[in-house]
Amino acid sequence: MGRDRVGKVWLVGAGPGDPGLITVAGLEALRLADVVVYDRLVSPLLLSHARPDAELVFVGKEGGGESASQEEIERLLIARAREGKRVVRLKGGDPFVFGRGGEECLALAEAGVPFEVVPGVTSAVAVPAYAGIPATHRGLSSSLAIVTGHEDPTKEESALRWERLATATDTLVVLMGTRTLPRLVEELIAHGRPPDTPVAVIRWGTTPEQETVTGTLADIVARVEAAGLRPPTVLVVGEVVRLRERLAWFEARPLFGRRVLVTRARHQAGQLSRQLLEAGALPVEVPVIEIEPLPEGPATAAALRRLAEGAYRWAVFTSANAVEVFFRLLESRGRDARALAGVRVAAIGPGTAQALRSQGIVPDLLPGEYIAEGLAAALSPHLRPGDGVLLPRAEEARPDLVEALAAVGARVDVLPLYRARLPERVPQEALAMLRRGQIDAVVFTASSTVRNLVALLGPDAESLQRTTLACIGPVTAATVREVLGRSPDVVAEEYTMAGLVDALCRHYASGGRER
Repeated sequence: MGRDRVGKVWLVGAGPGDPGLITVAGLEALRLADVVVYDRLVSPLLLSHARPDAELVFVGKEGGGESASQEEIERLLIARAREGKRVVRLKGGDPFVFGRGGEECLALAEAGVPFEVVPGVTSAVAVPAYAGIPATHRGLSSSLAIVTGHEDPTKEESALRWERLATATDTLVVLMGTRTLPRLVEELIAHGRPPDTPVAVIRWGTTPEQETVTGTLADIVARVEAAGLRPPTVLVVGEVVRLRERLAWFEARPLFGRRVLVTRARHQAGQLSRQLLEAGALPVEVPVIEIEPLPEGPATAAALRRLAEGAYRWAVFTSANAVEVFFRLLESRGRDARALAGVRVAAIGPGTAQALRSQGIVPDLLPGEYIAEGLAAALSPHLRPGDGVLLPRAEEARPDLVEALAAVGARVDVLPLYRARLPERVPQEALAMLRRGQIDAVVFTASSTVRNLVALLGPDAESLQRTTLACIGPVTAATVREVLGRSPDVVAEEYTMAGLVDALCRHYASGGRER
């Protein structure tokens, strides 16, 4: 698509923390952006939707300090737009609800820079909802006020008209009020709110780090201090807080608050991370493998020629990566799924089967056990001596499947397409969290993820002895025993991403006893 001489800025509300709460329009703008300027409250998982070549600029602010002034942010937006770029200003919550979005739009308008505003889900409503507190409720609350608590605590007087606000609405939501909480409580009581009014303070709402402290106006300051709550928080005042006892749902999820290290390749980590998020975990993505296609050689040309000649009765795929790289190879030769016409296709498991379906191929065979041995057992009865089998796979794959198929007389052509190498860039802070014991569990989805994580940690691999280790199946579990000299804590019974997450949930539900 052509680009105007002057670019454009989209002010996008990212929602309050849960990456699933961004709007469809916001996600589309993010995916198309050349530059993403984002805040502290934006989930790192959202940034994974940005283009790999997009410029990511952090301008996060915390109460009591700034990493970039408001004027610097505005100048940055204008400068990037004048370079002809699509700029997304990704802001926590909604840009126009105490997000200074109006100021940024005014600056853009004065500079003659086109802009759009994509509203977001405001934390004023979403955070209480995730704590089991509706902002309004028939019979309890029919009015709502949202105010900021982000005022200078050294000021003698508040800019807010507490004599009007204190009793004006049934529910009062205060954003950014942690540091001014004592003054807020004092003002509310002084202007008519009863001391026994229910109050909730919610930190990092809608994320797996969510913490909720409840009390009354009389004791909430002491309770928050005892819990050590720090910003960001949302304060809810009103009778609706009493409903939390029956409506709390988010914090009851099986993996709530657990930090889980995801070791899959970057382009595949999202699926597993989403499933972990749904179970309440905080995924920490550290892609320890990078898929590197191998140079085409004589074996590749020979295999494709034999495929065109009808020499293969079966094509067998043992990973989604093999499917992706194989069809990319076909595309480079001007071919597509029709190259497999007349060839029966086997997939090792549901993930590989789905990758094939995305290419227009419905597998003819899926084993009951999603490992090489299970695939060999399921496929062998369908093979006759001399049958040709094409096996596109990783360079370092185990020989077990080839040997089992050869044993029943099949002629197997192995087509090494890629290697799972160590990535060039790894999130060092995530590895540091593992070294410091701040990771609750590590999930391994292949033997290569075990070996590569150990290689990346070096002498600090010893930290894996103190962490819950979860494996997608027995082959990966065997690698853990071989490399680390210990058994994994969790081995999935169904060798899929969903099975792995389910096994991890059952492990923690049993108090960490189930293996």
